Amino acid sequence: MSAKKQVRVKNLTLGDGNIYVQSMLNVKSTDIEGSINQAIELQKAGCDIVRAAVPDMKAVELIEKLKENISIPLVADIHFDYRLALACADAGVDKIRINPGNIGDESKIKQVVDKCKQKNIPIRIGVNSGSLEKHILKKYSAPTPEALLESALYHIRLLEKFDFDDIVVSIKSSDVKTMISAYELASQKCDYPLHLGVTEAGTERMGLIKSSIGIGSLLAKEIGDTIRVSLTADPVKEIYAAKDILKALGLHKSGVEFVSCPTCGRTRIDLISLANKVENALADCQKNIKVAVMGCVVNGPGEAKEADIGIAGGDGCAVIFKKGEVIKKVSEDEIVTELLEEIKKL
Repeated sequence: MSAKKQVRVKNLTLGDGNIYVQSMLNVKSTDIEGSINQAIELQKAGCDIVRAAVPDMKAVELIEKLKENISIPLVADIHFDYRLALACADAGVDKIRINPGNIGDESKIKQVVDKCKQKNIPIRIGVNSGSLEKHILKKYSAPTPEALLESALYHIRLLEKFDFDDIVVSIKSSDVKTMISAYELASQKCDYPLHLGVTEAGTERMGLIKSSIGIGSLLAKEIGDTIRVSLTADPVKEIYAAKDILKALGLHKSGVEFVSCPTCGRTRIDLISLANKVENALADCQKNIKVAVMGCVVNGPGEAKEADIGIAGGDGCAVIFKKGEVIKKVSEDEIVTELLEEIKKL
């Protein structure tokens, strides 16, 4: 279910039915040039929203410089010091991510809220299993889904107390089942847009698996408005992974959807190498098409007849087909070149 409340973040409207992809800079906040370059790369890769850590006042300068060099919304990640949030708001940041419970007493929270209201800046409440309040952790004995939800609702009420409702909520856990259950509960109890993610998901291989299960299962139930695939890797890979999750669910219509068969004993062509070549060659293609690479000329076109275009290999040759109908026979050496030429015509 889409969020009932819509929240504007620069030129994006969270809760409008679209799913927006987010990532975070992992260059040191003191390396302004490196941070700018990484933010530009993320934007080129298709990142919709980028977040930067602001650990101290010197890092506020980074916010100003990033705003000068990128066009996508910029989020400041704030912990503990409410003055950093105030400074980032004055520096022109588009959204602030805080945990209201760790930035001081209510007078400090009110200052942040008042500043954000003045500047039309939304706030993302970030709750995770490692940041639960002591009284909530004591009540539930562990960071259960119910505990995470209670913490999020507690923070929401803190902001609502000061008549603020430009709120986005994230309730993350490194445990996939806990994360799924927490967001399911939040979708029932919370009207605000939800930012999905499995926190501390791991390195590229396992992180992608955990994120695909956690984020994918929720999106399949129409829960979530923004997503981040957290990987201990180059953040650009988070964008590619997120877009692939959206493509797999039919939620991202820009770019190639790639399908290929797993091969079997009938395969008479180096399909694994061929599939990789085709996928790499089409990495930057923005046509909304489905491309198939199949290993059997007998069954391939039929099995992949929903593909806009595809190839099926045999002994040293292959056929190119469109919507299951063979249009051309080519030699093995010409397969990729001929396929790309046909794709240009689509």
